[in-house]
This record gives sequence, C-alpha cells and structure tokens, in this order.
Amino acid sequence: MITADQREKLRGWFAGRLPEDLFESLLDVTADREEITVIGRIPEPRLPEDVSDAEREAAVQGRIQEFRERTREDRVAVAREAEHGFGRKVSWGVECGGERALFTHVAAPVMTRLRQPERQVLDTLIAGGVARSRSDALAWCVRLVQQHTDDWLRELRESLEHVQRVRAQGPDAQPRASKESGPEEGSTQGPAEGPEEGKSDTTG
Repeated sequence: MITADQREKLRGWFAGRLPEDLFESLLDVTADREEITVIGRIPEPRLPEDVSDAEREAAVQGRIQEFRERTREDRVAVAREAEHGFGRKVSWGVECGGERALFTHVAAPVMTRLRQPERQVLDTLIAGGVARSRSDALAWCVRLVQQHTDDWLRELRESLEHVQRVRAQGPDAQPRASKESGPEEGSTQGPAEGPEEGKSDTTG
C-alpha cells in the first residue's frame, strides 16, 4: 500500500496535469502496487424536471459514454506520463448524476493456497450460481468483506501508514534532501509486474 503522503503527491500531480476542462472536479485518486484509479465528476445531462427515471438513467449513461469517447486522447496522454513516472497503470472513472462508472481496470492475478474448507466455500458459491469459477468466487468474497468492513479496513490502513512513517524515521532512512523531485517520488512501490497482469486504460 502507499502512504498518505504518497497519495497526496499522486492527487496533486493529477490535479495539476489534467486538462482544466476534463472534469468538473477531481473526486478521488487511489493507488495500489499495480494501478492508479482517477475519478472525476462530469456535468449531468440537462433534462426536464418531469422526465422518467428510465429516461434519466439512459441520459446519464449516454453522457458517460460521450465523455469516454471524447476525452480518450487526452486521457491516454496523461496516463502514459503517469505510468512512466509512477510505474503503475492508470484507470479512469466518472461520477455523473449520482452514478459512478469505472472504465477498464487492471485485472491482476493473486496467487493463493486454500485448504479444503475454504475451497468448499468457493465451490458452494459456484454451485449456487453466485460465481462462475473459484477465482470469480474469491473476488466476490473480497467485495463482500469490503462492503461490510469499510470502517475497519480504513482504520487498518491508517495504522499501517503510521507504522511506515515511524519506520521511515529510523537510522536507515534516507535524507529527504537526497530524494529527486517529480512524479518518481510516488513510485516507491516499484513498477507494475507487466502488461500480462492486466489491461491498462491507455486505450480508453
């Protein structure tokens, strides 16, 4: 995971680098070892007040698709610079009319070994039609945990950031003056494992 300081540098870099008219506002910049996800708010379509929910939903979806196609070239240029500077793929998302849509994301494989009772949980999800495969079932379990333990996970991340800050102050820490400035400061996690680990949104 990245520290709060690294996250702030990432957000600051994107806030300065994104074209001014790309988003109404930059909502979120998150990152892990493989991927940076950038989410911004875009204008809602102008509709009559008495429009039906179905028409409003279709208009929002149309606006999101229009944004994706119209801004593809600008986003590809920013993503390439960020990937070179931070060593991670870049994915995009938007919020429009209260709905959030994420574009192409990196699908990074996660290798693990499970004992029989744990495998049986995954197989039960497959048998029940919840998932198509064990990997799909495992991803479903992760989403379920995330949905119900957001507060606990947030506290855990904050605790880990505190540990990293304390460790950085130890006798082996490098002097701050020796660090280079620029996007490379956010790449302490190292480069992504390679293009075969997932798709980048540099194609939009």
